[in-house]
Amino acid sequence: MTHAVPSSTPSVTPNFFGLSRSRLAERLAGLGVPGFRADQLYSWVYRKHERAAERMSNLPAVLRREIGAVCDLHLPATSVHSSSDGNTHKFVLQLADGARVESVSMRTARRLTFCVSSQVGCALMCRFCATGLMGLQRNLLAHEIVAQVVTMGDFLGWQDDRFNIVFMGMGEPLANLPHVAEAIRILHDDRGLNIGARRITVSTSGLVPQIRELGAMGLQVGLAVSLHATTDALRSELMPVNRRWPLEELLAAAAEYGRTVGRRVTLEYTLIGGVNDSPDDADRLAAFARRLPSKVNLIPYNPVPGMAWKRPTPEAIDAFAGRLYPHAPAVTVRNTMGGEIWAACGQLGGLSPDA
Repeated sequence: MTHAVPSSTPSVTPNFFGLSRSRLAERLAGLGVPGFRADQLYSWVYRKHERAAERMSNLPAVLRREIGAVCDLHLPATSVHSSSDGNTHKFVLQLADGARVESVSMRTARRLTFCVSSQVGCALMCRFCATGLMGLQRNLLAHEIVAQVVTMGDFLGWQDDRFNIVFMGMGEPLANLPHVAEAIRILHDDRGLNIGARRITVSTSGLVPQIRELGAMGLQVGLAVSLHATTDALRSELMPVNRRWPLEELLAAAAEYGRTVGRRVTLEYTLIGGVNDSPDDADRLAAFARRLPSKVNLIPYNPVPGMAWKRPTPEAIDAFAGRLYPHAPAVTVRNTMGGEIWAACGQLGGLSPDA
């Protein structure tokens, strides 16, 4: 079913959700308002989830009246598509320029996860991904990234403040690293949502220089590498980015990142029936996993309209995972969620259920 999330027309002032606390304080100071009001605004918006200035009782009346001159507190207009079990929701955000971007919330017995997009479309053209069919329209700005998190939290009533964030939605996060990094800093701010680095994971298809750049930023977030093949020949066919940075370079950069931040790197591996699910593939993947502090996340392929790839049988998935278990450091098989609303891994940007 579909729900509507109310929104109003945005103003021309800078969007609040793209302002770090220090930048907000600078903007307030430029208007003659003491910088400590930035702390109060952050608390109202991110802690108390209040965006009606007239109800921000500890702000001066003049600031409450003139908040529109300081920042824009509106979120994008959003439609929400819900799975039949109510555990998965796909959010379609209508951005100011008319572009649309999708993000997903997934609840399991153990955790709540927000899957966040970093671009409108994607330029990398991975052969099994619906988003790649769109091509790249543009990078998202920091406020458009943070807005996805706030929109999902609002819809779910902020029932669980220990949610995880994964940059695994539309786009290649490391191709938009400046805005992704700024959004992470805003989300991490201890006066705001205070989302710990260990609850944030950035996924990449294999942009080696940006992996090293992310490691040098000191953000301490998790890294997930979309591997999806164990030979350069197949990976270059499935993921053209491999022609620029082949497996050896990618794995070396991932190992360096893991050592730098002191965290295991997740090796994401989409299982495509008859393509990359052989025993030899499992053996090579296990060998890769042992080379660096890592865990393997197996993702059974989710069908995309117009693509001929097939999901392996349950028996083939079990056989592949079973061959990995004794030899890889840690192995999980991702439970598909949201396939009925085109919200599963690899399906974003495809057909909406009521398109």
